[in-house]
Amino acid sequence: MRELILLRHANAEPASPGQADIDRPLSPHGLAEAEAAGRWLVENKLVPDRVLCSPARRARETLEAVLGLTGYVEQRLDERIYEATPGTLVAVVDEHRDLERVLVVGHNPGLERLAALMHSGQSGDYRGMPTSSVVVLSLPMAAPIEPGIARLAAFWWP
Repeated sequence: MRELILLRHANAEPASPGQADIDRPLSPHGLAEAEAAGRWLVENKLVPDRVLCSPARRARETLEAVLGLTGYVEQRLDERIYEATPGTLVAVVDEHRDLERVLVVGHNPGLERLAALMHSGQSGDYRGMPTSSVVVLSLPMAAPIEPGIARLAAFWWP
């Protein structure tokens, strides 16, 4: 089995007047959430082989806080993750299916719909990933990424 870990970015500050959504930083509460997520990943021995991260500032800051606790691993910013649909996320993840454990740091509704799609085969109106929450999906090692193929191995939130 291999694992796909989905981490929703931590709580972010509201956009300042004229500030682009992609440039919103973490709030102090969000930084604490991200650090808690990093501790949970370490405690559960879920250090990834590679991280795929949205280029949004709040996602990058979440990742930095997490990696400060888990230790640094290979990281790739992928513009497709920002505002991604579940289908786009499936394509992104499938490009890394040769790895045993991949962490995706991104946004809702894409991440929560991807989790539902991978687990149940349907994305629907699933609403279940608060900020800094972690979903761990187990997938057969050689299988392509497709709907309904995963088993929900863990779900955590701060």
